[in-house]
Amino acid sequence: MSGSSLDGLDIVFTELHENGGKWSYEIVHTDCYSYPAEWIERLKTAISLTARDYQLLHVEYGHYLGQQVNRFIEENQLQYKVALIASHGHTTFHIPERKMTGQLGDGAAIASEVQLPVVTDLRAMDVAFGGQGAPIVPIGEKLLLGNYDYFLNLGGIANISFNTNQYIAFDICAANRVLNMLAADAGKEFDNDGQMASQGKVNTALLEKLNQLSYYKQPYPKSLANDFGTDIVYPLIRKEALTNNDALNTYTEHIAVQIKNAITSTINPKPDTRNPKLLATGGGAFNTFLVDRLKDQLSQLNIEVIIPDKNLVSYKEALIMALIGVLRWREEYNVLSSVTGAKRDSINGALWLGQEA
Repeated sequence: MSGSSLDGLDIVFTELHENGGKWSYEIVHTDCYSYPAEWIERLKTAISLTARDYQLLHVEYGHYLGQQVNRFIEENQLQYKVALIASHGHTTFHIPERKMTGQLGDGAAIASEVQLPVVTDLRAMDVAFGGQGAPIVPIGEKLLLGNYDYFLNLGGIANISFNTNQYIAFDICAANRVLNMLAADAGKEFDNDGQMASQGKVNTALLEKLNQLSYYKQPYPKSLANDFGTDIVYPLIRKEALTNNDALNTYTEHIAVQIKNAITSTINPKPDTRNPKLLATGGGAFNTFLVDRLKDQLSQLNIEVIIPDKNLVSYKEALIMALIGVLRWREEYNVLSSVTGAKRDSINGALWLGQEA
């Protein structure tokens, strides 16, 4: 899994078990391989390439992914233990209204490196059926992690799932991608624990402008491309000429407010004694200041924010990509139309058989 925040390549070796329709999992090994500066730049600028150069990058990145998987297998002594590889790839173009989504990382190239079965293109079938192609993790939340009322992923983009009778999920706002860009302006890779943000203050005028962005008024199902954060949100923040700390503080508050708004505008929960629970994962769950602001906002709805163990925080999405790959291998539905708005549930993923017959 390669997220929009470009912090690296998340790899999980998991054992998945199904018994009578009930799934369980064990995360056996994990790692995050940071991207070299060259790959960060190439992935950032991929959407500006010519068609020819984009396709060449698609293939080259596929070989790179396969080589990193081989490295992971070698380092963890997993030879002959891996049955299937699921690769999300790195999202570049995502235009579901035109029934198109694009992820870098050619499946044939990966399969040629690892010489194992590989599943890629995990969103394409849903988009072809008229869906948003996002979020796709709710199938894993439903089958593997069903004991919470809400699931929040604080990645490059924040998205939420509602564990109701019918699964609902959508992208909320840009998150770590924008926070990391603001931290980079201060010469830092990211704002560790939200320390810089905690030293700033909210700029009310900017917060109001951010909260008025038209995307937030759209009904679900809906999804965001990376350029919402890089081309719309970030320039709007920098236009205000705030200090780095004030910019980080204001945008952190914006994320927390939009998460609360996403819940209230979707199901309008009323505080009760049941104490509904929200499971928060993704890199943003390590941002102490962001989590504190989120807890403060959601306490008004009597919603408890749960931060799970470090492995699940960091690797939940990679774990669920593995499940999606297994479901594709079993030819079972792996993307929910109630989440994406597609005309029906679908089996997503292209299968590449890299092993010898």
